[in-house]
Amino acid sequence: MRVNVATSVATWFGTGLSPVAPGTAGSIAALVPAILAARTLGWSGRDIGACGVALFLPAVWAADVAAKQAGLKDPGFIVVDEVVGQCVTLFGASKLNWQTWACAFVLFRAFDIWKPFPIRRLEHLPGGWGIVADDAAAGVYAALVLCFIGWLQSRFTV
Repeated sequence: MRVNVATSVATWFGTGLSPVAPGTAGSIAALVPAILAARTLGWSGRDIGACGVALFLPAVWAADVAAKQAGLKDPGFIVVDEVVGQCVTLFGASKLNWQTWACAFVLFRAFDIWKPFPIRRLEHLPGGWGIVADDAAAGVYAALVLCFIGWLQSRFTV
């Protein structure tokens, strides 16, 4: 694999080269800087979610270039899509604590693997669009569930 800016971003700076569960590694690699930003800069889930949205187009570009260089439709080493989806998930967090981080991780991975309607259809979009759009949509689904959980907690916490 030729290393350049696109492949660096697509592999999320090498995270996607993990020999075990690169998608999960990509999700974790998204959470580490998110947790640091929340703790040191006071970022909210919405701030982190906004970063995921801002990363969407660069992720599409990087995934497209890296996939073409590899000659594959959706290579496993491309994990910037998981980074986008994991960050978008956090948009639904009303507060950030270890339970929220864990719940956001599990929800995003579940929706990313399950791909309920119409997420799976998004994989058929051309190039980087298909690689990233399904994970972004999984992040939206997970964010909605995370938001609902936060709402339930606020309604039923004594």
